[in-house]
Amino acid sequence: MENHKLISLDDALRIAFENAQAIDSELVDFTKSAGRILAEPVYSDVDMPPFNKSAMDGYACKKEDLGKLLQVLEVIPAGQSPSFSIGKGQCSKIMTGAEVPKGADTVFMVEQSQQIDANQVRFTGEKTRSNICLIGEDLKTGELVLNAGTKLGAQHIAMLAAVGCVTPRVYRKPKVGIISTGSELVEPKIKPAASQIRNSNGHQLATQAKACQFEVNYYGIVKDDRQMTYEAIKKSTDENDVSLISGGVSVGDFDFVPAIIEELNFQILFSQLTVKPGKHTTFAVNQNKYIIGLPGNPVSSFIQFEVFAKPFIYKLLNYEEIKLSLPLSLAQNYKRKKADRTEYVPVMINEQNEAVTIDYHGSAHIHAYHGAFGFMTIPLGTNELQKGETVYVRPL
Repeated sequence: MENHKLISLDDALRIAFENAQAIDSELVDFTKSAGRILAEPVYSDVDMPPFNKSAMDGYACKKEDLGKLLQVLEVIPAGQSPSFSIGKGQCSKIMTGAEVPKGADTVFMVEQSQQIDANQVRFTGEKTRSNICLIGEDLKTGELVLNAGTKLGAQHIAMLAAVGCVTPRVYRKPKVGIISTGSELVEPKIKPAASQIRNSNGHQLATQAKACQFEVNYYGIVKDDRQMTYEAIKKSTDENDVSLISGGVSVGDFDFVPAIIEELNFQILFSQLTVKPGKHTTFAVNQNKYIIGLPGNPVSSFIQFEVFAKPFIYKLLNYEEIKLSLPLSLAQNYKRKKADRTEYVPVMINEQNEAVTIDYHGSAHIHAYHGAFGFMTIPLGTNELQKGETVYVRPL
């Protein structure tokens, strides 16, 4: 394909997904699996509940005996099996979570009982539910509990524990190499001299990747030297599944990256998107290794990680993140000069739940995003938006 042709983000994701090969998996301790992606489904090894269970503190009896004076046979605490079956005119006092004795089909609340003497009790309510959680009503043995591709959170860890899946099989954490290119860059601990700026987007990308549970290898700053750039990219591609390179993917005299990518036997599948910021986003593949070239401006790399790099890396784990896009009213009129690209604009939310655009000077203006709720999408071909018009906002 013509890799210099401008394509949409949707087409870019489609092309990238078509070339994604799932990475290998591993068994992990379930207590350390939060944030990981299941590589195979999980099935229950037990019925849940495993027995007919009392839903409250009360008395287990036959429903037909609710109006009678009942003989109390025993007290059944949680975790202890009943000693007696329930016959006519009988009941057993039972605690929440305890096993309901055979013969009983109802549990009435302590609050609806009258203690006649030490061994007799009467139901004082007008009616009651059964208040029994039946064996297997939540989950049956062999039933699917969690699908492959599930991103494990606290609620999933609870399910793994409940069904005894103590070593789930999850996808290995993808290894992500991060390189920042440009002789103008210095690390944050250094005060920039004339014509220098601090490297913010490399650390920003590392933080974004770590937040996704990816394993990050940061290779620092590479000056505008072809050999140094070649060696850094080769090292990253040798050691990682995906290499993120910020800067050097445009058309300047010192933008060596595209040529080096091809020299390392990677095929560039596209290098320009109809989006703003992030037009010069490059994607290249060599079997099960991938390079994503991102623009050097921090807003561009931030946005393109969120809308392209992150979904692609998750695809290597067979995981598709739910993309929230909130329909909100625009708080003021908005106009832009060109409508030749889909544009992402930072917004805040006011007390009326309207989207308020933030003063934004372009893709180098990372300060515009520190107070942003998210970014709204302005479709390709749209120059103006009117106050009160519905816009779609993606939370950060």
